[in-house]
Amino acid sequence: MDVANQENNKLQSIIINGQEITYDINGSAEGPVIVLLSGWCQDHRLFDYIVKPLSDQHKVIRMNWRGHTDPQSSPGDFGAKDQADDVIGVLNALDIDQVIPVSTSHGGWANLEITERLGTQRVPKSILIDWIMVEAMEEFTKNLKEIQNLETWFMGRQSLFNHWIGVSHNQTVKDHLDIEMASWGYDMWERACRQIEKGYQIWGSPLNRMASLPEKRPIVHIYSQAAVEGYEEIQKNYKEEHPWFDFIVVPGDTHFPTLESPEAVVNHINEFVSASSLIR
Repeated sequence: MDVANQENNKLQSIIINGQEITYDINGSAEGPVIVLLSGWCQDHRLFDYIVKPLSDQHKVIRMNWRGHTDPQSSPGDFGAKDQADDVIGVLNALDIDQVIPVSTSHGGWANLEITERLGTQRVPKSILIDWIMVEAMEEFTKNLKEIQNLETWFMGRQSLFNHWIGVSHNQTVKDHLDIEMASWGYDMWERACRQIEKGYQIWGSPLNRMASLPEKRPIVHIYSQAAVEGYEEIQKNYKEEHPWFDFIVVPGDTHFPTLESPEAVVNHINEFVSASSLIR
């Protein structure tokens, strides 16, 4: 049995909306439950280095999207709204009242769907990790379209991998890309890129999506890899217009701060969760 299968066997399983959803629960502290949600073509292992330290102060759930426990499974087509349906279904089944969703990358589209639908009483705050906050850039859109084409998908995926690791030689990040994310094939990657492109087409950018939330609450973006030149300034200007938003840059050269800078990510999550809200 390989390491991935051994790890998966430690997960709990529940059927929600006709799909198997796997998860684990760490810690038992009172207060809002932290739910860790990966991006597409990733799973709970993305949080291996932050789940234990977070569970010292919080009850923490790592939850896998449908079709993401076994890269060889065929869950059928789905998107961010389906992902939100699944997460909400698990939370309801586990009788979890208040939750703070923590999503990485384009898991953010489902995060904001959950955040909106559950309202401020159940989701008092939300955390986004390393997501392209601005409109999709030309090169990124090109990669998304390449991955939706069976003849060019592998080249497009490798282009993203090269960008995400940047100049880093971090072996953990390299293994996450070349072993973990690479275990999903064309079916899931095509779906992922189609749904990601759809998100940008509908909303323009995650900044626009956040601004559309009918109930405002504190939202923070924690990231390492700047998406575009002037990225910090763009978010600073957005924060001035939307005081419920904040952003934090953590040390790192890659798209994966939970793997590259876990201590900094944990510290900022703890500080954000414990801080009193100034939103009225």
